[in-house]
Amino acid sequence: MKQFSEQSKILIAGCGDLGCKVAMLLTDKQQTEVWALRRQPSDTSDSKDLYPDEHPANIHWLSADLTDPASLIGLPDGITHIIYAAAADGRTEQQYRAIYVEGLKNIVAACSTPVLSRIIFISSTAVYGEHGDQWVDETTPPSPLDFNGRVLVEAEHWLSSSVPQCTTISLRLSGIYGPGRRFLLDRLKQGLALAPAVGGHWVNRIHSEDAARAIVYLLTYPNPENLYLVTDSEPMQMRTLYEALANLVDGPMPKLGHAPKSVGSKRLSNARLRASGFTFKWPDSISGHAALL
Repeated sequence: MKQFSEQSKILIAGCGDLGCKVAMLLTDKQQTEVWALRRQPSDTSDSKDLYPDEHPANIHWLSADLTDPASLIGLPDGITHIIYAAAADGRTEQQYRAIYVEGLKNIVAACSTPVLSRIIFISSTAVYGEHGDQWVDETTPPSPLDFNGRVLVEAEHWLSSSVPQCTTISLRLSGIYGPGRRFLLDRLKQGLALAPAVGGHWVNRIHSEDAARAIVYLLTYPNPENLYLVTDSEPMQMRTLYEALANLVDGPMPKLGHAPKSVGSKRLSNARLRASGFTFKWPDSISGHAALL
């Protein structure tokens, strides 16, 4: 694993839950300076609520709006790495395009100097459509079912084709769970979650801790590919996963119902990421969810 070879200045653009986890890991690295950008950081930053026992004092917080180029004037000089982990304000195509396409362009323009060496863009496996029980990897052509996947593909393509002066990597994350992300467990305990019969739908998950670790790992990985799937090693049928998790929380077995129309069935492969040498702390989502309890 390559380490930072000189004083690196890392900007996490859109530092929410996942970004804070990345920042925590980066503060343990020598020769790094971490800047975290969000719309409204303050002395009582949300990150202190997420990490009340270990809020890192050496993260530099920035207040700016990625969709407003004027607010990005005056960013620190000499940014060497960007992690673009922004999230849209809402669920419309306009909101997605504003943050994932225009916001990405704005931050790259604001930080584009000869020392900028690597950009990591946090994308999603929503770029893939319906594949039944077939395996999907980085070579599978995108076939998004909805506008969110289409916008992310556009952003990935712009990044890979328009920023030749540095290494760019898009990470397609599957469904994230972890501390603070217990929505599914709560719904199962309340008997509110539905799942199709066995064989009806495959789902894929990634623990937020492993997602953050993968981002940090690829930030310095030598000669990376420009695309990685970040998902755990055990795709599961939705019914199998939901029943196992319902048992964990002593909830009723989920009733029969359809999978979400905008989320196609597929089995995602993390072979490329594992081949790089990355190892998962939580290789399957049942044990990962059990640890939350």
